[in-house]
Amino acid sequence: MAPIDRSFSRRRFLGGSAIAITASALGTPFVRTARAQAATFKAGVITSLSGENILGGNLTKQGYDLWADAINAKGGVEVAGDRFKVEMFYGDDQSSPATGADAAERLIVQSGVDVLFGPYTSGSTIAVQPICQKYQVPMISGSAESPNVWKAKPEFNFGIIPAVDTTSGLSLGVLAKLSKPAAKTVAVISVNEPFSKETGEGFRGGAKAAGLEVVTYELVPPEGDLTPVISKIAALNPDVIAVGGHEEVLLNVVKTSKSLNYRPKALIMHYGITNPAFAQALGADADGTTGVVVWLPTVSYKDDVFGTAKDFAQMAQKKLGGEPDYTAAACAASGLVLGDALKRLGKKPALTPENRVALKDAIAETDIQTFYGPIKFEKEGPHYHDNIQPVPVLVQIQGGKTVAVGPKEAAAADYIYPLPAWK
Repeated sequence: MAPIDRSFSRRRFLGGSAIAITASALGTPFVRTARAQAATFKAGVITSLSGENILGGNLTKQGYDLWADAINAKGGVEVAGDRFKVEMFYGDDQSSPATGADAAERLIVQSGVDVLFGPYTSGSTIAVQPICQKYQVPMISGSAESPNVWKAKPEFNFGIIPAVDTTSGLSLGVLAKLSKPAAKTVAVISVNEPFSKETGEGFRGGAKAAGLEVVTYELVPPEGDLTPVISKIAALNPDVIAVGGHEEVLLNVVKTSKSLNYRPKALIMHYGITNPAFAQALGADADGTTGVVVWLPTVSYKDDVFGTAKDFAQMAQKKLGGEPDYTAAACAASGLVLGDALKRLGKKPALTPENRVALKDAIAETDIQTFYGPIKFEKEGPHYHDNIQPVPVLVQIQGGKTVAVGPKEAAAADYIYPLPAWK
């Protein structure tokens, strides 16, 4: 028996049911399938449902699904006085950009999706962009944060989260102001892949602006023993370690540091600590770790679909069993962008190729307030089609919970600095 292709599956949101089937049941590859009897908007999701980035991939999928569930519970997207439900189709990039591009093409050609929701990683997002351009299908990316995504000036891709060069660098400035005695030196660790590398560059650039001396910049592979790198940094004894990388690398930095009985005064990671799996994996060792977010359930934003940020968080908690982080929130907000653009476009399903191009133009004109915050896409410059409106907040794990610690006007607790020695 031939192996089942698990890189592509479908979930239909009709009548509250969820049905998953494999690509083999959808007909011959690259042949457009017939529309469902009830007119629906078809959305494709490309993300990491397997491989090393599965934790983050699940966050993006959960966020997109939260929107689909919420809007379908209201009868669907409103267009010209009628409502149309949303069908969600999934493509697994298997944590590989090339696989992501293939999956995107299948979703567009075989399933005939009207729009794509973007991958978890920036590498896969960059790989999918040419597919969107080739087939003239818009994509809304709720996770990609590398500035390289937007420097390419993608005509059909739009980002919800500000690029890391605008957030990671600013975060060191906030940290420097909170630390007493004042932090003076920083070591930067960056994984050699697009998102992580750009995060590291953001930290390095932000250190200079914050008046911090960069004592070393370490570019490391995604996998491998970090003992030599952490040993080198321990000998330099910087006040701060800043890490650019996804969850597994962040976990390894903490575990390796503890194994060497080395505790920096501050450990900051751009992404990861708001994912509940991070604190669960480390237990008490996660305490003291600092991160950067652009959304928290305590922000004062709201919209007509999810209500307030707190309402969204409670809904997510009930459905997912844990508090959502800013990636899941941004992915849910991606659906709000789509719903707003479809309403303004005024075209009912199924969308023609010309309508999909017009949908791209409608998305480009987005200017809305959501539970996630303001969303408006840049029309020129190095952050073309990225939403750089949200303001970053510094958070720290304290007693197993993630709390805001800076800037002062957003703080819910005092910043713990320097960190105590390992127990």
